[in-house]
Amino acid sequence: MDIGYIILAGGQSKRLGRDKTKEVIGDKPLLARVISVLAGFEGEITIVLAENSPVPDVSELPKVNIVRDLFPGKGMIGGIVTGLSLSNHDYNLVVAGDMPFLNPGLLKYFIDITDGNDLVAYRNQSNFEPLHAVYSRNCLPVLAEIMQKNLRIIELAQRVKVRYITDEELIRFDPDNRSFFNINTPADLEIARKISKQETEK
Repeated sequence: MDIGYIILAGGQSKRLGRDKTKEVIGDKPLLARVISVLAGFEGEITIVLAENSPVPDVSELPKVNIVRDLFPGKGMIGGIVTGLSLSNHDYNLVVAGDMPFLNPGLLKYFIDITDGNDLVAYRNQSNFEPLHAVYSRNCLPVLAEIMQKNLRIIELAQRVKVRYITDEELIRFDPDNRSFFNINTPADLEIARKISKQETEK
């Protein structure tokens, strides 16, 4: 499958008070942890940065491209539209740059069931997880419209072909349900470091 990988790393880290992508969890900065998981797959990685975010050093990773958010102030949807617009691939796996526990097996499963679908995502009770999902190019015009009209991203799922991951499927790969955990606060960072330490000690 013609698939690329997009990391949204444009958040302002307001609740943490500093650049969270540089925070070390285990033996790597947070963004490096995310990149290292995606680097295990074939395909190009695109990192979408906010307007004024410092550029991370990815010189040792030839598959990584860094781009600036084309739609400042449009939040997550603007970042996704930017990544999809600048990608050379028909499908893209989109993740957040603050997810320290991405599960390679689960990500591969998302990719494996993508063919024939425009969106593959896990859905909870009220919404789907937009920053741990696979998008086809068919999503781009719909997302652009959603962004322009300031609609909720769940509108996308009503207008493209969707394959939702069930809880049973999720648990098969990620029984502790850590894939969607992200860092927003100092408390989140502390939890992530404790989990990482526990995993290392196993």
